[in-house]
Amino acid sequence: MIGKRKTISCALCSKESLSKNEIGISVKLLGPLTKVHYCPECLAKILGVTTQDILDRIELFRLTGCKLFE
Repeated sequence: MIGKRKTISCALCSKESLSKNEIGISVKLLGPLTKVHYCPECLAKILGVTTQDILDRIELFRLTGCKLFE
């Protein structure tokens, strides 16, 4: 039986079903052992940057071939 993909929600605002890129940026910026994930808006608040900074970083990692991003 093929299992369903586990849905992950933002730990701060509870936004449901974070995308692969949203999960990936939490892992990339907070470390591979992180057990919590954030949407770009909440991650930006936590890190003291803009949401656009987070989205730009996602695009950079995606373009460089990081497997955490699609």
